[in-house]
Amino acid sequence: MIMALLEGLLGLGIVLATLWGALALGHRLPLPRPWRWGGVGLWLAAGAGWLWLAWWGASLAALVGMGVQMAALLAWWRRLVPQTERDWAEDVAHLATGRVVGERLTLDHVRHFDWQTRDTGRGGWERRVYDLQHLSSVDLIVSSWGRPGIAHVLVSFGFAGDDGQVDDFVAFSVEVRRARDERFSEIGGFFKQYELAIIAADERDAVRLRSNVRGERVTLYHSTLSAGTRRRLLLALVAAANDLAREPRFYHTVTANCTTLVFAMMRRIIEGLPVDHRLLLSGLLPGYVHEQGGLVEGYRLSELRRLGDITERARQAHDAADFSRRIRRGVPGWCE
Repeated sequence: MIMALLEGLLGLGIVLATLWGALALGHRLPLPRPWRWGGVGLWLAAGAGWLWLAWWGASLAALVGMGVQMAALLAWWRRLVPQTERDWAEDVAHLATGRVVGERLTLDHVRHFDWQTRDTGRGGWERRVYDLQHLSSVDLIVSSWGRPGIAHVLVSFGFAGDDGQVDDFVAFSVEVRRARDERFSEIGGFFKQYELAIIAADERDAVRLRSNVRGERVTLYHSTLSAGTRRRLLLALVAAANDLAREPRFYHTVTANCTTLVFAMMRRIIEGLPVDHRLLLSGLLPGYVHEQGGLVEGYRLSELRRLGDITERARQAHDAADFSRRIRRGVPGWCE
């Protein structure tokens, strides 16, 4: 009985190791596609051979063979390091690096594209200066595209003008940093295929790309974070981007993405925030924030979602100079 169980576990281990190795090689083996798929085929054939030996009772030989094969793969895997210099896709060409002098935050690269298609846009990157004394708001922007529980999350900070109206916004987005010829793959995000990026963008750029160009549903939730907390969150995002510029990291679909990275920052700012499965499903994040008292009180989550759906308002305000004000009309927590 025990031997049968051990043999079953060995077989399962060989299957899992073979599948993991095939995916790793398929996404990261630095060879042209035909040769890469040939390497994957050889790996699968070797794994099938060890499984066949285990099936016929040669458990020790199968264990040693698969162990040596995996050791070689992991030795190569550990040598893969994230890069700083690649031919980056234009939308992630620059990180949101910045510095603070007194009460002035200078962001070196704020993206301000006028998107024509999901991959092309006019505009560029510019240096912008923000007065931290006028930091007045922080909003959670959630963009979804029809997959249950899956969404992209942005954090937008608002700054008041001389008239007291909040009219200058910068949105931060934790993203995959792709090379120019790469396409995003959730599976590839598990296998060191992309570097990690923190991007700062004009809110018209960040929202319109998703609502007006990609056809995604965009929902805005006003946050009730205190002045001190939103300031610390903004500076934590800038510090993290500065760290990435010095020492790049790989993006990871689960452990280093648009939600988990920001949560790690918030947990350093607010002690005692609980870990929750909704942190792994970005589309469910507003429910978590709502339960923690981070959204406008007096509304059910369904109401906040309905009133915060800015998709149509963003399309109607496409070229309006007061784009950010228009999309906030009717959103709980905003007066207009």
